[in-house]
Amino acid sequence: MKDVENIPAMMADLGSRAKQAAQVLAMASAERKHAALIGAAEAVWARRDAIIAANEKDQEFGRTKGLSAAMMDRLMLDESRIQGMVDGLQAVAAQPDPVGEILAEWEQPSGLNIQRVRTPLGVIGVIYESRPNVTADAGALCLKSGNAVILRGGSESFHSAREIHACLVQGLRQANLPEDAVQLIPTRDRAAVQELLTLTEYVDVIVPRGGKGLVGLVQREARVPVFAHLEGIVHIYLDKSADAKMAVEVVLNAKTRRTGICGSAECLLIHQDIVETIGRDVLEALAAAGVEIHAAEGLQGPAGMLAASEEDWGKEFLDAIIAAKTVADIDAAIAHIRNYHSQHTDCIITEDEAAVAQFFNELDSAILMHNASTQFADGGEFGMGAEIGIATGKMHARGPVGAAQLTSFKYLVRGKGALRS
Repeated sequence: MKDVENIPAMMADLGSRAKQAAQVLAMASAERKHAALIGAAEAVWARRDAIIAANEKDQEFGRTKGLSAAMMDRLMLDESRIQGMVDGLQAVAAQPDPVGEILAEWEQPSGLNIQRVRTPLGVIGVIYESRPNVTADAGALCLKSGNAVILRGGSESFHSAREIHACLVQGLRQANLPEDAVQLIPTRDRAAVQELLTLTEYVDVIVPRGGKGLVGLVQREARVPVFAHLEGIVHIYLDKSADAKMAVEVVLNAKTRRTGICGSAECLLIHQDIVETIGRDVLEALAAAGVEIHAAEGLQGPAGMLAASEEDWGKEFLDAIIAAKTVADIDAAIAHIRNYHSQHTDCIITEDEAAVAQFFNELDSAILMHNASTQFADGGEFGMGAEIGIATGKMHARGPVGAAQLTSFKYLVRGKGALRS
């Protein structure tokens, strides 16, 4: 598609239409929203050949841009991944409608009955990179939570996103809901992002999903509130009481299942008492799986390990690379994590419940795990159906951002002629 000549006018139009759609969607019944999501899921499956054909154009664009293998993996869609999108849409559809949920209710001595209930945020702008399935996830979650959404996918996933967006629109149309409830910015021009970040008249919140560069840009330039999704600098600490077999299996899955997602392990910390036993087994398993290990001075392991530099600590590789280091004890592990993590996801592998309690109490990541692969840091795996991202900030949403996290609340106050003295 050709670049739009008047981007400010185009974005203002998108914003105005989204705001009007949001007012309708906020009052839509749970049944109509469910029908729209099921219709979208059916459309995605019916149009899977067209989606794959569009994705092939995107992959060619990605190769031309020189994307890494991990980024190309994030971009790629096949029938299995399209089935995953369908499953995600159906899972979100099946969840309870969060809008109108009573979060708390109480009576005051004055005779007032007060309820705190969930309400949509309004219009959400979602800016994301590479992964075209985010189009379906974000559209579904915003629709479920009664919000209109303006989607801005990465330039790499331009054609895939358009096909998936068309399926969401088809679902809205079939359910007699406003098609403007889910809009996709129809240009690769980055000026559209700049406009979206300043549409304070129409947009209530921005959700960026991507690398540090994208999130930093959004946080610096947005005049609209932002749910930050920072990079996933994910640590795994192998405690001295770790189970040997579990340690190998969990670390291998956490690093190698998909190296290009934000839940992929990026740093391995090994208690000094198990370096020559469990630690060596884990490092050898990683090396055998093709993972490049950047090891701190003094850490011995399989041949081919590279010396770690200071830049390796606190780095999101998004590739078959992991940094590794020996630590004296759990206190040293926690200190290292505090110094280098992004408050995304961190994990301890141990059979010592006291160590688990200390790890959970003394770290403040959005997600803390015990004896589980960090690749479970995903809204779908948390039972949310899908997610827009993992929010690492501490205001409003934190952790996986599902439909419930895309709501605010209001107070409903009922009296019987109550007067304040």
